Amino acid sequence: MDDDLLAQGRPGDRRGEARFMVLALLAGSITGLVGPLFHKAIDRAVGWPDWLALRLDGWALVCAAAGIAMTGAVIAVAIVRGFAPEAGGSGVQEIEGAMEGLREVRWRRVLPVKFVAGVIAIGSGLVLGREGPTIHIGASASAAVAETFRTSELERRGLLASGAAAGLACAFNAPLASVLFVIEETHKEFPYTFRTYLGVILATIASTVVTEIMGGTRPDLPLAASAAPLVFLPAFLLLGILIGVVGRVLNAAILHAVAFAAWSQRRLPYAYPAVVGAAVGALFILLPRAVTGGEDVIPRLVASNPGLTVLLGLGAIRFITMVGSYSSGVPGGIFAPILSLAVCLGLAFGEGARLLAPAAGFDATAFAIVAMGALFTASVRAPIVGVALTLELTGSYALALPLMVACFAADLTAQWCGGRPIYTQLLERTLAQAGVQAPPRPRSEDTGLA
Repeated sequence: MDDDLLAQGRPGDRRGEARFMVLALLAGSITGLVGPLFHKAIDRAVGWPDWLALRLDGWALVCAAAGIAMTGAVIAVAIVRGFAPEAGGSGVQEIEGAMEGLREVRWRRVLPVKFVAGVIAIGSGLVLGREGPTIHIGASASAAVAETFRTSELERRGLLASGAAAGLACAFNAPLASVLFVIEETHKEFPYTFRTYLGVILATIASTVVTEIMGGTRPDLPLAASAAPLVFLPAFLLLGILIGVVGRVLNAAILHAVAFAAWSQRRLPYAYPAVVGAAVGALFILLPRAVTGGEDVIPRLVASNPGLTVLLGLGAIRFITMVGSYSSGVPGGIFAPILSLAVCLGLAFGEGARLLAPAAGFDATAFAIVAMGALFTASVRAPIVGVALTLELTGSYALALPLMVACFAADLTAQWCGGRPIYTQLLERTLAQAGVQAPPRPRSEDTGLA
């Protein structure tokens, strides 16, 4: 452990600790203020198809919607490429790289670009989550605080982690999962001292308080599901195994699509995001449940449960639109699209279980909720966060045991299939493009707290 880290961890430095706690609270409060404004702007922007439908109909409506979404995607990519290329995607990998000293958080550029281009892209209907940009916004706010108050390098890294946790808490109103996200996802980069660890907790609390004052205190995705009998655990285990394979395939598809998008950009600039945007815009009219991040889609699917065939088809379409949207280069996260894809798969699994054993009393909603945590785990490879995030999002604490079983199975299956955490792979790709040599990491460190 280096001298700076030891010095910052000494219990006698009460004044320094108090100062850092105040800075963490400030960073969390700023994130809790900016984050809801970002979300409200997206909510306003994403309502444009309703406005358009009052003025057009038929194929004219479809073509107009395709043109609007295409324009939004191209403009968002142009803003990112022109002002802050690191603002594309979710930004989680950028934060991890910055905590290792391999990337720089240029907050003066990232904050406005992430906000404006994120609203345009996600508001266009692209299948992206608002949590990724919010996490990056939170880390950027922390970087601004660290620079303004001239913190040490250790404190700067601690504040970056605090801002990231505050951003996730703001996005999903899930403070516990947000703290665990830093512990599990960034365990290789986070500087563990009493000061920095408590700073993460305080920033998350501040962000959650401000967010709830502005938007309310209920779970973001309240879903009702009864407790599952112990005899159903093998079914949840099987679901986790299947979801683990899907997560492995999803990560590979994202990475291949990102590479193809970069290749396309070099040969025909902006063609790839234009095609993705046009397809999403048309689907916004023809099949609305196949687009957007999915926050509004999830409760509707659970309430209607449209049947096995429709759910599998919708899941396949959302898989494609999610991969295309994320790889287009616009700001946007993958958490919410992962959760909505998982709901399609979980409901389909539940319907299949009902068909095979109609007298067993399977609850398809329970499988949908458990699939959310399992697919998150299979992609991000953070099973503890997958369990906690799903419980906080849905409020279905009675499903804690099935969630643990499914997340364990998904994590192990993804590992055995050769899967690695999506953000680790994205960071490695970013560093390779920038010509930065990343420190070697044993493959055993790729999974959770192993």
